[in-house]
Amino acid sequence: MRGLVIVAFKLLVNDRAKFAALLVGITFAVFLMVMMTSIFSGILAKSSATVTNVGAKVWIMDRSVTTPASSIPLPDYVLDAARSMDGVRFAVPLYSSAALVKLADGTFQPVTVMGLDDSSLLGRPELLEGNIQDIYAENGFLVVKDEEYPKLENPQVGTVLEINDHRAVIVGIAKVASSGLFGLPTLYTTFNRALQYLPNTRFTISYILVEPKSLDAIPGIKAQVDKLGYVALTDDDFIKRITDFYIHKTGLGTNILLMTAISFLVGLSISGQTFYTFIIENLERFGALKAIGARSSELVAMILFQAGFAALVGYGLGVGLCTGIMTLAKLKIPDYASIITYQNLALALGMVVIIAGVSSFMGVRRVLRIEPFEIFRS
Repeated sequence: MRGLVIVAFKLLVNDRAKFAALLVGITFAVFLMVMMTSIFSGILAKSSATVTNVGAKVWIMDRSVTTPASSIPLPDYVLDAARSMDGVRFAVPLYSSAALVKLADGTFQPVTVMGLDDSSLLGRPELLEGNIQDIYAENGFLVVKDEEYPKLENPQVGTVLEINDHRAVIVGIAKVASSGLFGLPTLYTTFNRALQYLPNTRFTISYILVEPKSLDAIPGIKAQVDKLGYVALTDDDFIKRITDFYIHKTGLGTNILLMTAISFLVGLSISGQTFYTFIIENLERFGALKAIGARSSELVAMILFQAGFAALVGYGLGVGLCTGIMTLAKLKIPDYASIITYQNLALALGMVVIIAGVSSFMGVRRVLRIEPFEIFRS
């Protein structure tokens, strides 16, 4: 059997034109599939950046909220009720809104302002420079150093900005796990200062962050919040709600699905046709092997090896090409949203296996029907 595998390998690679065409088809299909699904994964990760960065275990919000950017203000009594619920260790408000920052050159830059609870500062980012206590100083703000940081002209500790005609002083440089989806720099301050600096509606609490006494208390907290007419979600539940929104309620999921399906069909058509042509051109060789005693199962194994080898090489080239282009893109475009995950790689691998299976199936049918005497008679 080992000898037949070596023969199959030589038959495959000796026809360089066919082998190259087969690899190009699979590589191109894998490249498109991984690229499309990675962009989608990157967008979903950035869309959940607020949830990831704050790190609260339970979020209380209006039932209609679908993403962190679409927060609906909550009345103050919901916060009071949350603090008195069974199983709640503590509950604090979180403010989230957009604002315009006037830079030193007179231009304006939209930003996201996060107002943290004055007492606990729950959800505060990790500081790279400065002291977290300085956020309580007059006009104190933290700025997040991420891909959007240069849009604020790279402010340092002590830099003075202007927000809605109010003086804002950068007292700390922070980092977070993920930058946001919409390309806006992020500033952190206290909850009350955010209310002073930004225009507000009658209700001012964007979200209520809850720390449960234990994980077992979360279902009870959800039930109590539900009776108030609102919804309590764990961080994983909130991320799932955001993901479902972008997949099912926007055209993003449909477009990515279509592009992935088209990539699969392109790879299947190119590789299938090329591999079938390769089998037809080598039909005499397979017939000769059958005539000298090769069993049908051994011929099938040879074809499966050829298809599998080409598919895996093309898969590796496609993933490598995608990784290289994504790396270059992130060097040139820092906020480029694309992440290769194990799920993306597994999906592409599964589709490549299908491509190899369909391609080899067509070849196997043709080889199994051949009779040795037909080869020698011709």
